Amino acid sequence: MPAHYIEFPGLEPSTKSDAGTRTWLARGQNFVIAYSSAVAGDELARDGQADEYVVVLPHEGCAATVRTDDDERSVTGQAVIVMPPGRSAVVADADCDLVRLFTVASAGPLAHDSVNQESYAEPNPRVTPLKPWPDPPEGHRIRAYPLSEVPVDPERFGRIFRCSTFMVNFLNPRMGVRDPEALSPHQHDDFEQCSLAVEGDFVHHIRTPWTRRMSDWLPDDHYACGSPSIAVIPPTAVHTTQSVGPGRNQLIDIFCPPRADFSARPGLVLNADDYPTPS
Repeated sequence: MPAHYIEFPGLEPSTKSDAGTRTWLARGQNFVIAYSSAVAGDELARDGQADEYVVVLPHEGCAATVRTDDDERSVTGQAVIVMPPGRSAVVADADCDLVRLFTVASAGPLAHDSVNQESYAEPNPRVTPLKPWPDPPEGHRIRAYPLSEVPVDPERFGRIFRCSTFMVNFLNPRMGVRDPEALSPHQHDDFEQCSLAVEGDFVHHIRTPWTRRMSDWLPDDHYACGSPSIAVIPPTAVHTTQSVGPGRNQLIDIFCPPRADFSARPGLVLNADDYPTPS
């Protein structure tokens, strides 16, 4: 299966609210991403949510209030927010972009309406089926992780958070073009990577390994994209992403369910104490 690239500005929105909020829906095998260009005061509600979902505030100018029946939090700037199962809402407190991440188990209709739904008419057998990780020991509730509380550390390759359904890695922003002599091609055996570009310009370099069947062979891919956009990279594909914009370039990597290898590295996942790993 080849990689999928979705550049939201060039597409008609999947939905548009009465207030004018535009939302684009795209998916991987286990997840749905809802990218909204939100109008201040508009509410994005969920009823009967079956599992945890994630709200990402991608830019410094973002502002939102998230609430459930018994809790409410206002968050500004870049942030990762975990929302509990059940009824909840996200209210835009400014005109800004809001990103929500859902599992296909809880958002079947959204998956069906995704712009790349046809690519998943047949599941990729290499992708491990979704199995949620353990619930938080202290129970489900709103958990907000503002990036302002975790400064960029050049010794880390990103600020990584997880919950029972997702792992989100706010990669360290890059200023200008990434050194073409210092890229990091790698591959994953059994899960997809969703790379969400929220600022700047990028080239996704992807190579599909050969098999015995020549009909499986694909040419190398060097896909240039702006922001906002996503690349969904399949298992076994050798890949690396190069920032090419002259200014700030910000990429966010998304995994569903969380990555076991990252979770096994002490100190790498910033909120590891909130969420246990599978036994």
